[in-house]
Amino acid sequence: MVRSALRSLSSVAICVASVTAATAWSDGPRGAAPQAQKTTAQPAGDATLEIQILLDRAGFSPGEIDGRSGANTSRAIAAFETARRIQAGDRAALLEALGRGQFDVLVPYTITAEDAGGPFTPSIPKDLMEQSKLPALNFTSVIEALGEAFHASPALLRRLNPNARFVEGESIQVPNVAGGGTVATPPADTRVVISKEASVATVYDGSGKVIFHAPVTSGSERDPLPIGTWAVTAVIKNPTFNYNPELFWDADPSHAKAKIPAGPNGPVGIVWIDISKEHYGVHGTPEPGRIGYTSSHGCVRLTNWDAARLAALVKKGTPVVFEQ
Repeated sequence: MVRSALRSLSSVAICVASVTAATAWSDGPRGAAPQAQKTTAQPAGDATLEIQILLDRAGFSPGEIDGRSGANTSRAIAAFETARRIQAGDRAALLEALGRGQFDVLVPYTITAEDAGGPFTPSIPKDLMEQSKLPALNFTSVIEALGEAFHASPALLRRLNPNARFVEGESIQVPNVAGGGTVATPPADTRVVISKEASVATVYDGSGKVIFHAPVTSGSERDPLPIGTWAVTAVIKNPTFNYNPELFWDADPSHAKAKIPAGPNGPVGIVWIDISKEHYGVHGTPEPGRIGYTSSHGCVRLTNWDAARLAALVKKGTPVVFEQ
């Protein structure tokens, strides 16, 4: 799946550390994106998988697509129903509004030489000081890269392709998310609202219409979300993380300041959206399966693909509201 390389922009403060922009890199498979087409049937009984894919394509992200019911999927359904004025629980109306039947939810994808060639970082230590010794924090494997490209958990890809080796030239079945949730021409005026209680980010256009919705992880008891209205000051793609252990309450006492290399498995993922509240921002994550379910060090994190979609909808000055 084609994704544009991420270019450097500037340096900004970040949460309790800082980021700087690194050199360009590609954050997923670089072959041709699968097109919506009538080529494959949905596996019997995978109703949750189908609705997750439909929601993702509609711009109401369920987070990591895994085929399992959960809070993120339920929130996305509720948000879509509210935005489209569909009675809660009316599954037929929901599926019709999501475009069920207009395309298959799964499509074939042929793994390219670029997909298989990486570069990869097979083993990534959890310790930040050890991470700082690595040249980059790339994907660990082909299947992790494919998972990010198609917004899916590696476990789901294995389930959909039980006999696959995930090697160059192999055709596999993947979620049909090509172009899903992408606004061709972002509105001139948008507003981002981050809800602490609901653990979601919602983007509105100038008329108040919801144009994007996604699960987030935001703040904790020790690092609460700074409630209030802020503004975007910069968008940094492919950020390098400048780690300062003095600013982390749970840092290892033996740690020193260090620069953590860029990459999709870096502490802030593939993009950092800086806001006017010092040390705070919205960014990606190396752990998409945990979004919406765990706390953070005060900042707001999304899956890498949702962070990228959000970054495409904001610019310097875009209001960002943190609410209870």
